[in-house]
Amino acid sequence: MTKTALICGSLAFDKIMQYHGRFAETLLADQLHRVNVSFLVPTMRTEYGGCAANIAYNLKMLGGEPLMMGTLGQDGGDYLKRFAQLGLETRGITTIDDAYTAQCFVTADEDNNQINAFHPGAMQFSHQNNVADQGALRVAIISPDGRDGMIKHARDCAEQKVPFMFDPGQQLPMFSGEELITFIKQATYLAANDYEFEVIMDRTGLSLEDIAARLDALIVTRGAAGSDIYAGGEHIRIPAVEAANVVDPTGCGDAYRAGLLYGITNGLEWATSGRIASLLGSIKIASQGGQNHAFTPEEFDQKFEAAFGFKFR
Repeated sequence: MTKTALICGSLAFDKIMQYHGRFAETLLADQLHRVNVSFLVPTMRTEYGGCAANIAYNLKMLGGEPLMMGTLGQDGGDYLKRFAQLGLETRGITTIDDAYTAQCFVTADEDNNQINAFHPGAMQFSHQNNVADQGALRVAIISPDGRDGMIKHARDCAEQKVPFMFDPGQQLPMFSGEELITFIKQATYLAANDYEFEVIMDRTGLSLEDIAARLDALIVTRGAAGSDIYAGGEHIRIPAVEAANVVDPTGCGDAYRAGLLYGITNGLEWATSGRIASLLGSIKIASQGGQNHAFTPEEFDQKFEAAFGFKFR
């Protein structure tokens, strides 16, 4: 049986700029109705990001078989080269010639306040991709992407009988309660952080028990408090792994989901899959950006045994 995990989601660039001052000293509270300001940002860096790429990056390092399905713009050539260097399969990626790759522009001040602007660009065309075109699949994940694409890919997976994980993330506000219920009916698994899950319950009117009963597994992450997996009528507590250094939480959720996908494609128990996911998040948070941490499968296995006292492979 194939172990390929189809990862539907965004591919993006993050442009991160540092303002050596404080927004509060420039933005006047009584003049916010007519803002016209410029911030000098002496430093700027570009990070490779997007949920699909972040998840695939982690799953590949772990020894999994990720297949991304997403959209890049006319400026995506460097990203495709990076994927090739990483050994990541790109046949599921479509280039939209008359759009730019999705980009987030982040300006941070000395107090770590942020002013962000997000351009969805090519992400808005993700519905042009088809699950049926991607070959044999063990599992899929519908992670944050263009709204139409997320709806279509969930429907595609259901029609193709491909089990999938619904991971709405920051795109959650785009969906009504009725649409979320449809996703839950179609999905095999649901992954969300604790805040997102509260929103899901509020919008759908469903309780935790209601939602868990409709899925093979419900996964709720709780940051430093660990995570909870509800599967087969069981509640499995997954401990957090203390990070060597807390640098940047960007992409930690994506790393966690890569661990879940590895467990699913390799037939592992949820208690083990959740621990793999937890360790991945802990490793990621010690590095800046979503794709700058690195490890070999052997190094990961050593960290896993040190953290949990047993081996999983």
